[in-house]
Order: sequence, then C-alpha cells, then structure tokens
Amino acid sequence: MKLSKALAKKLLQLCQGEKLPASKLNYPLVSELVEEDIIVDNRAGRSKSVLSLPRPEELKAFLLSRYAIANLENYIQVLSDEVSRSQLVQIAADSKIKKVRTFKGFLVNCYEPVHSSLHEASYLITPPAGTFQFIYDYESFVPHPDVTIVGIENPENFSQVDRQRHLFKNIHPLFVSRYPQYQSKDLIRWLKTIPNPYLHFGDFDFAGIRIYLHEYKRHLGSRATWLVPEDVESLLVKWGSKNLYDIQKITFDQNLIEEPAILSMIELLHKYKKGLEQEALIINKSVVGDSVS
Repeated sequence: MKLSKALAKKLLQLCQGEKLPASKLNYPLVSELVEEDIIVDNRAGRSKSVLSLPRPEELKAFLLSRYAIANLENYIQVLSDEVSRSQLVQIAADSKIKKVRTFKGFLVNCYEPVHSSLHEASYLITPPAGTFQFIYDYESFVPHPDVTIVGIENPENFSQVDRQRHLFKNIHPLFVSRYPQYQSKDLIRWLKTIPNPYLHFGDFDFAGIRIYLHEYKRHLGSRATWLVPEDVESLLVKWGSKNLYDIQKITFDQNLIEEPAILSMIELLHKYKKGLEQEALIINKSVVGDSVS
C-alpha cells in the first residue's frame, strides 16, 4: 500500500505549519496519526475540528518507517512526474513504494537490575546511566514473573526514572516506552503475550486517560492499572494547565470505567479545569508515599 498523492500533499501542508479542517483529512491513516497523537485534533467551537502537526519530526519518522519516504516533497514530485525506477528507489527506498518496517521493538529502562530471558537464555537488563536498552526480538523477551511493567508516555520521564523511584516503592519495575510513537503497536503486542502486571504512567488529563483506556486497558483487562500519585490533587493545583483542559474536554462513558482512581481523576479535572503533564512529577521532588492506586 502506498501513500496517495492527495494525502501526501495535505500532510506536507501540515508539516509546513498549516492547520486544516478535519473534513479535508478524512483518511484512515490520519485517524491513526491522531490516535497516536502525532496529529493533534483542535476543537474550534462545538463541532468544527481543526488538525495540526505540532512536531513535524514525528510525522517524518513515521513516514520513513511505514512507507520508507525520506522526503515528502520529493515523494509528491515522483507521483506527479514520469521518473525511473532508480529514482523511486532513491526517494522511497523501494521501486514499488511499499510499506517497510525499518525497526521493530521498543525501549526499556530501569534504575535497578531486572532479570529476564531472551531466546530462552538468561538476560539481565541494567543499562548504564544515560543510556536505554532497545528490545528488537521482543517476541522472545520474557521478564521475570516478579516484574511489573511500567509504561511511560513522555520521553523526559522515561529518561529520568531514577528521580521518580519514590512512585514505585512497592513494585519491581521495568520501564517501557512506546516512543517513537509509530512503534507503539509492537509494545502492546508484546504486553499481550506476557503475564506480568502493567502499570500505566501517563499525563493526568483527558488525553492521558484516553490513551490508557483505548490503547492498553481494553487489551490487557484486569492486568492493567493506572498510576495516580497520592497528592495528585495538590500537584494539579500547583502545576496544572487550564489550556490542557480547554483543548481536550473528552467525554467518557463513566459507566464503562472500572477503576475508581480514574473516576476520581476525572472529577478533579472538572473541579479545577486543569490538566497535569507527568513531567510535573520530576519537577516536584516532594512527592512521597505509596503512589500506586
């Protein structure tokens, strides 16, 4: 499957900083990019939806991995003009412009050694400070049964897990990251094959709740829980953003939510009309106590 010229042109407009009505981007791929938070859906009024691209580099990485498109402008030019097969190879890494996976897998991190097995051989995860480990053959990667998998949404939190160990006092964590976001399906595929409990550490806002419920909880069921610090209310008051609340305002069917912590979080979001990004837990070093709800 190749990327159509019509959609490529619209994606290029987004890359160049334009905002486009969602009605002009009614494509399954765009829905996927919105779901992955690469393209952002900004509501203007009650019904008008405008799409934007806050981080063009993430779309470029996605297009390179999914379609092997290194340059969107050149790709559009290829589809507009008569070119040779060798030119196609230079621009899209394949004369048939086909879907390609350059890498598979995901990043892992920890602040204390984590035992696991890889290809049925003992494998100790202990990345030196300032580095992560990348699990490529995740199909054969099995953590020790006493390990809790902690999914971290934001790269800054993932890179500074040692500064947040107060949040995980009662578990033996292995931190995983779905960044780059276009590889997130590898992570959930792997999580579905292992028995370990999963703890989700994301932003404390409507988008963070949606990511957890739709991308993790619905696949993992009772094995998945959402991390909520004990003093999340005071953090929300101090570090919360009204803009996060205003631009999201996602409505959930609360009858379908089973975790009391999430229901309580939704009440706090409405109470203070703020959202809280998880980086606040790095800034705020005074968070103490058992944080897993």
